[in-house]
Amino acid sequence: MEEKEQIESTTESIEAIEEKDSIIVINPFKDIEKLKALASEPRLEILALLKKQALNINEIAEKLELPQSTVATHISILENSGLIETNSIKARKGTQKLCYPAFQNGLLIKFPEEEAETENCVEIEMPLGIYTDSRVTAPCGLCSSEKIIGQLDVPGSFLNPDRMKAGLLWCNNGYVEYKFPNNTMYDERKLTKLEVSAELSSETPGTNAEWPSDITIWINRTEIGTWTSPGDFGDRRGQFTPKWWKLEGSQYGLLKHFSVTDEGSFVDGEKISDVKLDDLKINEHHSIRVRLGVKENAEHMGGMNIFGRGFGDHDQGIILRAYY
Repeated sequence: MEEKEQIESTTESIEAIEEKDSIIVINPFKDIEKLKALASEPRLEILALLKKQALNINEIAEKLELPQSTVATHISILENSGLIETNSIKARKGTQKLCYPAFQNGLLIKFPEEEAETENCVEIEMPLGIYTDSRVTAPCGLCSSEKIIGQLDVPGSFLNPDRMKAGLLWCNNGYVEYKFPNNTMYDERKLTKLEVSAELSSETPGTNAEWPSDITIWINRTEIGTWTSPGDFGDRRGQFTPKWWKLEGSQYGLLKHFSVTDEGSFVDGEKISDVKLDDLKINEHHSIRVRLGVKENAEHMGGMNIFGRGFGDHDQGIILRAYY
């Protein structure tokens, strides 16, 4: 009877591990205890063991050939830092502590992005589904953090009113366009940079990390330039991707920053064209139109995923920043 109960408890713990499919993002300025816990070869070895299966302290000590007391100390540090979780289960003699990681896919150490000085930057975030124009070809689709919107591979679904809830959209080629209010018209300061940020990846049935796609951005119908996405990423679940979304689907993208200044256009600081701020004729329009898409004649026509809130690694929509 005890043995049966132990098996049931162990099964529950294993199921708990399988349900953990997010990564832990470590802020090195705030998560000092996590960094300290990782600064130990035995503790890293323990984490590597627990990624494969849940183990108790005796089993870990045996596999690493370490004293049980030493392993217990390491387990306490890892547990207190939030890197592992434990569960007491019935054993033949009393109880035993079963250990498993507090994450399923991995750890990510990420330095926080510098916050733009509010007096020099005006930021507007547009939800992913609030595009004002679109033209896409199948395979294509949208989904919210709860369900698929409309029908898969039916371009008409991009007109579905529920698109306003979209957290992920994808297409083979075509575009979506967003219309932002032009606050620069009412600001007497000189505009020095216009920046658009979005989480993007290629799109292919299933996923393929080596599937290049040329994703182009236009501002006020002027082509700014093209960034080539290296692939469609599905090696792990995105940090914010909901659990119901199948693991075989696109999981996350890369956060890209497209900017236009008086010196040209850039993606993540690398120049992609000679288009300058004056070419956008910002002051002639009451809105700023931002279009993202894959051209029909693109050299690498590998589709496009755009990740919004509730999906991917960056919980954001399409962000427009004006720097003065």
